[in-house]
Amino acid sequence: MMIPLESLGTFVLASAVLALAPGPDNLFVLMQSAMHGRKAGLLITLGLCSGLIVHTSAVALGVAVIFQTSVVAFSLLKMAGALYLVYLAWQAFQASATTLDGSDTNPYTNAALYRRGILMNITNPKVTIFFLAFLPQFASPEYGAISPQIFLLGGVFMSTALLVFSAIAILAGTLGAWLQRSPTAQVYLNRGAGMVFIGLALKLATTSQTL
Repeated sequence: MMIPLESLGTFVLASAVLALAPGPDNLFVLMQSAMHGRKAGLLITLGLCSGLIVHTSAVALGVAVIFQTSVVAFSLLKMAGALYLVYLAWQAFQASATTLDGSDTNPYTNAALYRRGILMNITNPKVTIFFLAFLPQFASPEYGAISPQIFLLGGVFMSTALLVFSAIAILAGTLGAWLQRSPTAQVYLNRGAGMVFIGLALKLATTSQTL
């Protein structure tokens, strides 16, 4: 016996609302799409959603409890994530002085963009803890073994996030292509992205283990 369709329907709706709510991942997709185009945003979206496999596995296998209970593990991972965001901010500020000649606004390979999405996602321990609190609410022993249910729910969440983030990437990429026709707009776009990354880094660095 598996999770009832009505429960899965409720889960999909909740997942879509959570994916649309302003947060580090969808803001990351928005800014990167605006800066580097729709394709870049879609590749980063694929990376972010691939990272969710790691979080889902951590919950299903019980590893998430470590991040919930260990201050050291949680702090190390969140600081790694914050430093990565600071690095992205530095790149954005540097780009404002180097991509105004009308050349390709996406200096990254497809693989680099995909890895960027994965790193952004897996270095945020709050995602693991969120999954630990969220996914089990829709699983029950009466539906069978818990671990397969967690993997199923994680896959459904990942698919929902993929659709929502892809829509954000396409819309932001279209707007970004229009803005990039103006050198002045490109400067402000890159600086705005840098400020967003700094803000996300500060938010992640100061976050606590509690949801």
